[in-house]
Amino acid sequence: AAFALSEPGAGSDAAALSLAAEPDGDGWRLTGVKCWISNAPEADFYTVFARTTPGAKARGVTAFLVPADRPGLTGRPLEMLAPHAVGELRFDAVPVTAADLLGEADRGFAVAMATLNLFRPSVGAFAVGMAQAALEATVEHTGRREAFGGTLRDLQAVSHQVAEMALRTEAARLMVYAAASAYDAGADGVPRRAAMAKLLATETAQYVVDTAVQLHGACALRRGHLLEHLYREVRAPRIYEGASEVQRGIIAKELYATAAEEAR
Repeated sequence: AAFALSEPGAGSDAAALSLAAEPDGDGWRLTGVKCWISNAPEADFYTVFARTTPGAKARGVTAFLVPADRPGLTGRPLEMLAPHAVGELRFDAVPVTAADLLGEADRGFAVAMATLNLFRPSVGAFAVGMAQAALEATVEHTGRREAFGGTLRDLQAVSHQVAEMALRTEAARLMVYAAASAYDAGADGVPRRAAMAKLLATETAQYVVDTAVQLHGACALRRGHLLEHLYREVRAPRIYEGASEVQRGIIAKELYATAAEEAR
């Protein structure tokens, strides 16, 4: 499966998408481009968000389930900083019908946002895993690397950095667990919790991996080293499923909405 929301001109501003769903008999024809799509073009089917009502922003978007073998649908892989399966999709009057609808016509943006509430904690879990791997490698390296008459762990400047790495990783892990539990329970505040988990975990992973590289020194910069791999991998999660700036916007919006409801 693949989630086809982003476009060349509509990434963080997902409501600005322009892939057109033009009426055609009892259905529609999809025309346009989707970009930065995970699992494209290898996926068997795509959840595609298209504009059924021009000029309506988020209120004019419809979600469709589109099999990869539909006529007019083509794709190509994109070469990324880290070797993920990410690609571009082109829709040349691809036919869809009411049977392909996910939810209701013109209500697809809600489908997208609800899906992202699930994706964001999962991205957070991925980021926590990278941070944990970098932390474990650093504990092992600083515990045996000899320097200045002892090991790196004996230097307070080093041990305090390792402690900070552990602290932030554990805090991110707990927030991811809390967001996932809230999602499973159907609790209040899921969008805010999901955004917080994704934001904290991805920013933490960036810090922990970068610090791990610094404490390892030049060996971490060699091709094939675990940290060389993690250093390339860790950058993307701060962008996809909503960049860090988008997550901060969601958190603030949810907080003010809650405050307004409580004041009534």
